[in-house]
Amino acid sequence: MELSFSRSNEPIDQIINQLVEESGGIHHPAVIKEMILATLKIGQDVDYLADLKLINRTLREMRYTAKVFGPYRHRKKVTIFGSARTEETDEMYKKCVNFSSILAENNYMVITGGGPGIMQAGNEGAGSENSFAVNIRLPFEQKPNPVMYRNPRLVTYKYFFNRKVAFVKEADAIVVFPGGFGTLDEAMEVFTLIQTGKTSPKPLILMDDQDGYWERFFDFVKESLLVKGFISGEDFSLFTVTRDEHEALQVIKTFYNIYHSLRFIENRLVIRLQKMLTDKQIATLTEEFPGLIKDGDQIRSCEAFPEEIDEPDLAHLPRISLLFDHHHYGLLMAFINRINSFWSTPETGPLTTPDA
Repeated sequence: MELSFSRSNEPIDQIINQLVEESGGIHHPAVIKEMILATLKIGQDVDYLADLKLINRTLREMRYTAKVFGPYRHRKKVTIFGSARTEETDEMYKKCVNFSSILAENNYMVITGGGPGIMQAGNEGAGSENSFAVNIRLPFEQKPNPVMYRNPRLVTYKYFFNRKVAFVKEADAIVVFPGGFGTLDEAMEVFTLIQTGKTSPKPLILMDDQDGYWERFFDFVKESLLVKGFISGEDFSLFTVTRDEHEALQVIKTFYNIYHSLRFIENRLVIRLQKMLTDKQIATLTEEFPGLIKDGDQIRSCEAFPEEIDEPDLAHLPRISLLFDHHHYGLLMAFINRINSFWSTPETGPLTTPDA
């Protein structure tokens, strides 16, 4: 029979229901039933074995990723990218060890690729108990570093795309040390995901060396991308360049000073906050960021929407909402920074970014 997501599939629906009930302990059964139906449809639609193996392996890897990260959902995590070829005697290796140690002291967990070089430095500084490693099978370079070998928070992937999902989805901030093609690929992916709204806003910090690895990149962005109109000035809000580990920590802490998280409900952007904004502060945001607000709407305080019932632990947080113009995710980062600046302190401080 031809299976469908939009109409009854009896008697298959009945068999799926029974399967879910007999299995027991199934969370969100409606979603699981749809996944089972999707799997059956894949079996009907796809006859090429290599494609089926790819889909199967992808699902298995993502299931295990969710299982490993799930117990730590309420601890903030920082993904660290950088070269696998950085030697332990290198200045940037030592800087990464120190930075990840500072993160752990401030109750952050660290996510790395689990290999040598900067990845090992990140795990070493944070310690195995505060570390995740999302490793990739390669014919060279990439095997679990000694810190993460046999660690229960080590996940090894066959596919880069699954690994990249874990790097970004699970992170509350991302810090990129100098590196080669792989590091640049990971950094550019994050730029794109934040710029297009395909991942939640989060600090992206480029940790520079004494030779100005990221300064030269910044010059290229200004002189080649901005001047030619390939990006806009607001995109400079997407990232911060620094050589200082403590400034990098301050950037992360500042970003979550008042801002908590966001969610789109139909066409409205809902921003959850640690503290309610005053009417004067909302008026200031409206005046300073008119480009964010679509169709003559206005920023308004609100409570949790009925659609947020699936996140009951966030229901108590104050919120603001607005009709959002999806062309301006760079401006959204500046908007969040402005919210945080209303209660900046000497410890968190205002966010600083390179002057475009």
